[in-house]
Formats: sequence, structure tokens, C-alpha cells
Amino acid sequence: MSDRGTEFEGNILLTGTPGIGKTTVMIRLAELLVNRAVAGFYTEEIRKSGRRQGFRAVTFSGQVGVLAHIDLKSKSRVGRYGVDVAAFEQLVMPELARPADLILIDEIGKMERYSSAFVMTVRDLLNASTPVVATVAVSGSGFIAEVKARPDVQIWKVVHDNRDRLPRQLADLLSLTKDRHN
Repeated sequence: MSDRGTEFEGNILLTGTPGIGKTTVMIRLAELLVNRAVAGFYTEEIRKSGRRQGFRAVTFSGQVGVLAHIDLKSKSRVGRYGVDVAAFEQLVMPELARPADLILIDEIGKMERYSSAFVMTVRDLLNASTPVVATVAVSGSGFIAEVKARPDVQIWKVVHDNRDRLPRQLADLLSLTKDRHN
């Protein structure tokens, strides 16, 4: 693991309305850092015949698993989706334990907070020296509000006008790219 760049101390939370491009910012940031050790995951919709059926988690090391689905019977539910907490933990916890220059988490949200292991790990990661960039819901109580209230986080709002610039700005701010002027 490397130390933080000298220009930035803390962690960054990306927030914005659903569908604005937070996940795309995370994926593009990881692509910019192809020569760096990036750990974490992003989420994507599972669709069938144009209708959202659920969500999968994809790790930056290439593993994929279902996070939530309408057909999943689970006590942990968000809206019409059952959350597979055990599968989420089996996929994501080893990924978040990998040595890395940067941790990317998409997202700290209602589904993910059902995992007490994830919540504890995110707290530990936010306290560690490796920078964390995470997406977080615009609103929410409990763990979501706790993370947003931390004094060591900057909250960046993703909007249509800035979403294409944000991956490069984040890479530069975190001093993780070899040539900062590309």
C-alpha cells in the first residue's frame, strides 16, 4: 500500500440523484488508474426485458455476484428487492481486504448496510491511510448519515455538468496518476 498524496488527506463521498452517473465516475476513475492497485466494487442493475430485476456487485478484481433481486426470499429487503447479505459479504469482504493504493466503494447505501461486516470494514477503511472514494445515497439515516457526517470526508455532488470531468479531477487530487497533465 502507498501513502496518500501530499495534496489531499481524507476520503471522498460522491452523492447525487439516482442515475446521474456516480457509478460511471467510479468505473472511469478505476480505468484511469489501470497501473495502480485499486480494490473495491461497483454495482450495476440486473435487467430482463427492459425491467430492473435486481442489482449485482462487481469487484475490481473481476468477481461478480448478486446483491439483491426481486425473486430473492430474504428478511433483508429494500423495496421489492431481497438482499443476499451472505453472498454480498462472500464477494466483497475479501476484495476490501486486498492491499491497494485506493479503495472504491459503490455504494454505501440501504442494501449494503444490512451487512454488519461491511459496515465495520468501511469504518475501518475510512480510518486507515489508504484513500477511499465511495458513493453514498443523497439521504439516509443510520450508517449513511454517520459516514456523511465524518470530519475527514469531502462530499462531492455528481451532476450532469461535472460527471465527465470528475474521474480525472479525482485521480489528480489523490495524486495517483503518473502524469497528472494527461
